[in-house]
Amino acid sequence: MSERILLAGCGNLGRRVAERLLARGDEVFALRRHPPDGAGGGIRWIRGELGRPDGLAGLPRGVTRLVYLPAPGARDEAAYRTVFVDGMRHLFDALDAAALRRVLFVSSSAVYGEHAGAWVDEDTPVAPPGFNGRVLLEAERGLLDRAASMRVSPVVLRLAGLYGPGRLQLIERLRAGRVQVPRDAAHWANRIHVDDAAAAIVHLLDVPDAQPLYLGMDDTPLPLDVLYDHLARLLDVAPPPAGPAPVGVGSKRLRNARLRASGFVPRWPDAREGYAALLGEPAPRRRDMETP
Repeated sequence: MSERILLAGCGNLGRRVAERLLARGDEVFALRRHPPDGAGGGIRWIRGELGRPDGLAGLPRGVTRLVYLPAPGARDEAAYRTVFVDGMRHLFDALDAAALRRVLFVSSSAVYGEHAGAWVDEDTPVAPPGFNGRVLLEAERGLLDRAASMRVSPVVLRLAGLYGPGRLQLIERLRAGRVQVPRDAAHWANRIHVDDAAAAIVHLLDVPDAQPLYLGMDDTPLPLDVLYDHLARLLDVAPPPAGPAPVGVGSKRLRNARLRASGFVPRWPDAREGYAALLGEPAPRRRDMETP
């Protein structure tokens, strides 16, 4: 049976989610402050503003699934709070939730702190080093509290760093020689292809008895220097020089075992394969992709 699904926010990732939902026959509504002009490829666009209590008129009735994945208008704490904390509350207040059965909130691994390269999973204590992680964690807790009172199944998906079509800033910076990488000690990075992230969202909308929290990333955490040197070889540019570790991003290896156990299988289990495909290069041999 088809679902009536509302995407609160619909940028690059949201459109990929919508395409998958439409392909299987669902009815998809997408809420944006500025919907695109012209046909939406089957998406029913709704103009609205999550940050305003009166900015959500015209929401559809009978929504059975809600995906909350807006983008803040600026990278500061006020903008994050407006969209993620206030916006979620405003949307729940405005939504006819009689038919609603599941709410999926796209959060971030930014809620974790420094773990010195140790493995991290859903049971690892959180310690957000920046305002973004702190606000997202507050929004996660707000969703769980609200869902309990509404008898709705809540799912939080904490995504690692996205890459893929439209998300190739790292490639451009490597080509321009504007990247440094820590080399004295491994600083671990975690990635997920944007198409795998979209597939994981759609998958978790339907998993029976879903758990309230999942980590979303590929199978292969990588030291930053291993990943960047590999990309430099693909691009035929010089490897990046040594430099400091990224500020506010702890070194950790994220474990996707719970998501895998739910039946999800990423198409791109290793970012080196995913980047090679994006760049039109042959996939490297597994032996060449071993990490220390």
